[in-house]
Order: sequence, then C-alpha cells, then structure tokens
Amino acid sequence: MSISIPGRTVVFDYGEVISRFPDDASRRRIEELAGVDPAALWASYGTHRHALDHGKLTATGYWRAVEADTGADWSRTRVHELWAADFPSWFVPEPGTLDVIADLADGGTRLAILSNAGQDFSSPFRHSPLGDLFEQVFVSAELDDLKPSASIFRHVLAELGTTAADTVFIDNRSDNVEAAQALGITGHLFTGPEPLRQFVEGLAGHPTERR
Repeated sequence: MSISIPGRTVVFDYGEVISRFPDDASRRRIEELAGVDPAALWASYGTHRHALDHGKLTATGYWRAVEADTGADWSRTRVHELWAADFPSWFVPEPGTLDVIADLADGGTRLAILSNAGQDFSSPFRHSPLGDLFEQVFVSAELDDLKPSASIFRHVLAELGTTAADTVFIDNRSDNVEAAQALGITGHLFTGPEPLRQFVEGLAGHPTERR
C-alpha cells in the first residue's frame, strides 16, 4: 500500500521509533565486557549520552567517561569491544515502522530523519538500505545541537526548505514532540507502529488502499 501526504514532509526520530530499544542479550553482553557493577554502568551510560549526542564526546571519550565513573580499567581493545557491542544494539529495526516509512515513500511523501545521536551513527543512517528512503538525515552531534532545542528544528526546516505548518515530526519522547509543536510543526508521540499508521493515514485524508 502507499500513503501520500502531498505538500508535507515527515521527519522521523530514529531510536525507539525506527529501531527498537536494545534487547536484554545486548545489555548483558555490555555488562560482561564492562566487568563493573551493572547499576553504576547504566547510570553512567545514560549520564554521558547527552554529551555524546551533542558531539562533545567522541565514542572513545564517551566510554572513557563511563570508565572513570565506574572505577574500571579498560584497555583500548576493551573500549572498542564495548563500542562494538553497544553500537549495533541500536539498529535492530521496528518492522512495523519500516513498513509505514516504505508506504510513505511509495506515496511520494518527503521523508527525513532527525536523531539525537553520536557522529558514528551518521553513516548507517544515511547509507543503510533504509537510508535510501530519506531525503536528508540530521544527526545532532554533527549539528552541535540537540532536541528539544528550537534551534535544531529551525535548522531542519531551513535545510528542507519547508515551513513548520507543512512539516510533521514523529518521536518517542514527549518533550521533543512538544518542542516541535511549539514551533507550529504537527507532532506525533510514537507509542507503536499501529497508532503511527493510523496517524499518517489520517493526515493523508483517507485510509490507504492495498495494491
């Protein structure tokens, strides 16, 4: 089926919208490699993610910051192993969301990605098979900015050459959606593929037809 929303550009967040949250097996592997208290590991993991996504930390700098917090002593090899275990865990796709994106692309709807992510994520976002469906990809670390700042949304609008009224933004975080809506962008809080499909079909003005 296809979903056509003429005159609109739909901008997607990536993590926990297009991809799933890392599964338990991936997290256990990171815990095994880290060799530190899991509670301290994940607390530090979350604390420094903001700086990584803002481009203030490299991937190596990020894991060294976690190392310092947890009292670990990791070799360069172990740091790379931790990165290599963590990085692909964020690329397990949510098939239902991919189906919606493919249907929008088939309908000729303009699509883009806006993700809070480190610079190492930019290449797979752009060059994976899915990347072919997006007109542009915006990665926070490359922009030295982060959602939910108004400036990052204004940058996306300017680069896409679209207005807020003609833009739709989909994210799993309410603060990001609300920030977009405050600028006049139509927002949708992602809770799953089926509500997403209902939302975009509503924007199209009628249910899509199977081909």
